[in-house]
Amino acid sequence: MKKLKSILFLTAALFIFSSCEEKKEATEDAGEKMKFESRESITRKAEQEVVSKLMKSYKNALENLTTEGTFKLFSDSSEVYESGGVEGTYKEYIDQHLGPELGHFESFKYSDYKLDVNVDLPYAFTTETYVYTIIFNEEEEEGEQRKIQKKGVATSILKRNEDTWKIIKTHSSSRNYNPKQ
Repeated sequence: MKKLKSILFLTAALFIFSSCEEKKEATEDAGEKMKFESRESITRKAEQEVVSKLMKSYKNALENLTTEGTFKLFSDSSEVYESGGVEGTYKEYIDQHLGPELGHFESFKYSDYKLDVNVDLPYAFTTETYVYTIIFNEEEEEGEQRKIQKKGVATSILKRNEDTWKIIKTHSSSRNYNPKQ
């Protein structure tokens, strides 16, 4: 009988001990998962910051009436769409459309600018909303400065290659701006 009690006691002790170990392992697994999710969340936020800076640097270049430094923001095979038109690659868009236009502007300013960035590696998706105001050079309009105000939206897809983000597709559209709406 003593032997049976000893066996039962040892079995019960082993059962309790193994249950504790399972709970400990489950807790450790949950902790590791939390660390991983936390690390992933930190990485996503860091990538969002990088993408935000890239998009804002493009906006800042346009406000400074230059395309200098912007070619490195776009992939060589990028696709640019503007108000329903196919503009080609970013280089083609600058050479044939935006580049020549910038020379006619006295200023190009954004207001009410909002940027939303969603990162799903290796891609990022952005939506920008804004109002832009263009003031043309005086001499272009016989002494009168012409001004255009438009409410716009732009969506872009970026891809991360190694450590570099590049815009691979962008589409912008706008409509006349009425501040009373």
